[in-house]
Amino acid sequence: MSKIHPAEKRCSQDLFLKEKERVVDDGDGYQHQRRNPCVLTVWKRSSMSFQGTDGFTVFDPHGRLVFRVDNYSRKNRYGGGGLILMDGVGNALLSLKPQMLSMQYQWNAYRGEDGYGKNPKMKVFSMRSTSVLFHTGKEVAEIFMGGFTRKGQIPDFRIEGSFKARDCKIKSSTGELVAKMARKRVNTTILLSNDVFSLVVQLILTLNLLWHL
Repeated sequence: MSKIHPAEKRCSQDLFLKEKERVVDDGDGYQHQRRNPCVLTVWKRSSMSFQGTDGFTVFDPHGRLVFRVDNYSRKNRYGGGGLILMDGVGNALLSLKPQMLSMQYQWNAYRGEDGYGKNPKMKVFSMRSTSVLFHTGKEVAEIFMGGFTRKGQIPDFRIEGSFKARDCKIKSSTGELVAKMARKRVNTTILLSNDVFSLVVQLILTLNLLWHL
């Protein structure tokens, strides 16, 4: 049976913050410290029960459960629904809810389960797209850390590609690639189903999220 989880040792005990640093020269006359990207495996799961909690499970290179995403959109089709990102033991890290009556397809992220309270606190980020993200062929979505606050605001990150095809890239405002999603490969010849895919995350994206939490 093919292994679903990555075997290479890319991430450390705490995934992101203790990666081995490497010194590189970006051509600006200064040396910078960079850490290797973290390679995660994401497994899409579906629930046929009445609860309707579809979602994703995320594993580190050693096969340990590190994140879980519960999707309540199907359960609450007419009430907004939403997503909750949890750590490996079930603590809520982020709640992501669609913004109702928005001219553009927009989701807002809040710390923990704040998004489900009567008065949600400050947004961690907003994500918007002119198309229905995750349901069309090619998408371009914009991410605004701290939320979208004014017209003409420059996004901090952009998502390009197709989630349906499991082919997406996240780039910073300067065009730097900070995360990439692709179908999971066991080797050069064996490609797993689109329910299993790889997510490669650069440290810059993680630090940006931590800064706003």
